[in-house]
Amino acid sequence: MADLKVDVDPAEAGFDAARLSRIDAHFDRYVENGRLPGWLAVVSRHGRIVHVGRGGARDVEAGLPVETDTLWRIFSMTKPITSVAAMMLAEEGLLELDDPISRWLPEFAAPRVFVKGSALKPLTEPATSPIRVWHLLTHTAGLTYGFHHGHPVDAMYRAAGFEWGTPPGLDLAACCERWAALPLVFQPGAEWNYSVATDVLGRVVEVVSGQPLDEFFASRIFAPLGMTDTGFVASSPSRLAALYVPDPGSGRAVRNDAFGRLGTSQPTCLSGGGGLVSSAADYWRFTEMLLRGGELDGERLLSPRTVSLMASNHLPGHVDLEAFGRPLFAEMPFDGHGFGLGFSVLEDPVKARTLSSEGEFAWGGAASTAFWVDPDEDLTVGFYTQLLPSSTYRLRPQLRQLVYQALVD
Repeated sequence: MADLKVDVDPAEAGFDAARLSRIDAHFDRYVENGRLPGWLAVVSRHGRIVHVGRGGARDVEAGLPVETDTLWRIFSMTKPITSVAAMMLAEEGLLELDDPISRWLPEFAAPRVFVKGSALKPLTEPATSPIRVWHLLTHTAGLTYGFHHGHPVDAMYRAAGFEWGTPPGLDLAACCERWAALPLVFQPGAEWNYSVATDVLGRVVEVVSGQPLDEFFASRIFAPLGMTDTGFVASSPSRLAALYVPDPGSGRAVRNDAFGRLGTSQPTCLSGGGGLVSSAADYWRFTEMLLRGGELDGERLLSPRTVSLMASNHLPGHVDLEAFGRPLFAEMPFDGHGFGLGFSVLEDPVKARTLSSEGEFAWGGAASTAFWVDPDEDLTVGFYTQLLPSSTYRLRPQLRQLVYQALVD
């Protein structure tokens, strides 16, 4: 279990300690009025942790407080880990970004694209180009999520049992076969749409490596980085935070044990798009590896050039998600943000109306967890709570504001 504690005077790292305390005061107000059950934030600069803030409960009903070693369902913060896994295989020459995924997943050999009609009577046409590995990494494959509720194909995913999870009994291979049988929302490469693409990428990792996704993660990423608390099942069930949703009337956090079962037992489908449980200390090590160009404490997962490519905007013409993407969540910044190979990429802080730096790359999870890496300031930040969905409050932009107002050098 990795340790998580402040190991440098904030002033030595360019921070004002009194201003950092505003982070705690702000999110404690969310706990005091019942909007969040509990929270934990980690701020690190120059490889040293300058602030660890926490408050509230990991389990309100049991009266268990948030601890520095609390475990969290990180949902889509799994995606950068799967993306790193794929790029590790690319570095070994086992796949290329332009490879059609049908090379390993033949069910995707002849995808069809929705043209018009309804979920019950769709009119489709053949895809004009294959789905490539690059499309999966950038969410431009034309795949979708059932929970979007924005397109007839979304409804087809829901009808097939894919909304906030996968149908019982289906493993990752079987899920990919079901997704391949559904139409794409658009021609591959034509738009950006948040989707099951990273789950499909996880299946590519399995086939290319010859290992189940959990074994690849454990041996190739978690063990080298010392991420002893990260996996598809909580390493210590007593430390796993309960999951909450907002009450529609009062806005107060209400326990949801249906979703809360995630992470308590080995899943049938190993979701590279959203299935992992982790600790703040573990994920801090993962983000520090990315910040250091693919290496941490002598263990190199990727080359600096590969990380730089991943953290570059891959949308055509360097447009932002506002121009190229389909609407996602109210708190998800699209203005000024492009998308790389596994995370959003900040291209224009002024257009994005944020204090963060050009080149910041980031992502978050459905239960309101989030991280970002700022190479310009040599900074990583992580935030953890368990409130579904992440669009409930504007926690991420608020945290950015609070972190950067405390950076004074």
